[in-house]
Amino acid sequence: MLWRVWLTLGWNDILQRYRRSVLGPFWLTASMGVMVVSLGILYAELFKINISDFMPYVCVGLVIWGFISSILNEAGGLFTSQELFIKQIKLPYSIYVWKFVWSKTIIFAHNLVIYVAVLLYFHIWPGAPLIFAIPSFLLILANGLLASLYLGMISARFRDVPQIIASAVQVVFFVTPVLWKPELLGSRRYVADWNPFYYLIEVLRSPLLGQWPSAVSIEVTLAITALNFVIVVACFPRFRGRIAYWV
Repeated sequence: MLWRVWLTLGWNDILQRYRRSVLGPFWLTASMGVMVVSLGILYAELFKINISDFMPYVCVGLVIWGFISSILNEAGGLFTSQELFIKQIKLPYSIYVWKFVWSKTIIFAHNLVIYVAVLLYFHIWPGAPLIFAIPSFLLILANGLLASLYLGMISARFRDVPQIIASAVQVVFFVTPVLWKPELLGSRRYVADWNPFYYLIEVLRSPLLGQWPSAVSIEVTLAITALNFVIVVACFPRFRGRIAYWV
C-alpha cells in the first residue's frame, strides 16, 4: 500500500534529521516552549493583558503558525530535494507530498506537548469545543497538501520562488494575529479581517482554547481550501509530466 511508503519515508526524514541527537525532534519543542514563555510574558506585559488569558492564546497561535509556516517555507524543495528518487524510481508525485506534510505533522504533534503543559499550568479545560479541533486540523492539513503540491511544482520551475515565499512568510507573521489580538487594532481591525491566515489559525485555535470557531472562520477556511483545490486541478494535470525535467 502506498500509504505505508509515505508514512515510512516521512518518519525516516525525522529520524535522519535528528540522528545522534539526544532530544531528537524535541529540540524544536524546547525552542518553541522557550519562545512561547518569553513572548507570552513580554507581550502580556506590553499589552497589559492577564497572562493566564494571553499565554494560552500565544501558545496555540505559535504552534499552529509553526506548522503552517514550515510547510510554506519548505514546500519549495518538495520535488527538487527528491531529484534522485524522481529520476530513478517511478512513483506517484502524491507520495512526496504526503511524506512532506506527514513529517510536518509529526513535529506539530511534538509541539502540542507545550499546549498541554500550558493548559495544565493555568488549569484550563477546553471542554466540548475541543472536538471541533479534529476537523479544523484536517482542513488546515488539506490546505497544506494542496499548497505544497503547487508551490513545490512552481519552485521546481522557478528557483527564486522559495526565497520570495520565505520573505513573504516573515512579513505575514507580523501582520497576522499570532502574538496579538485583533481587537487591539481598534478601528484598524481590517488588517486582521482581510488576512486569510488569521482564519486558518483561528479555525483551530478557537476549539483548542475552548471556544467554538466562528462561522466566518469556517467559511473563509473552506473558501481557501476550494481555491487551493482549483489551483491544483488547473496546474498539476497540465504540468506533472514536466516535473522530472524541472528538478
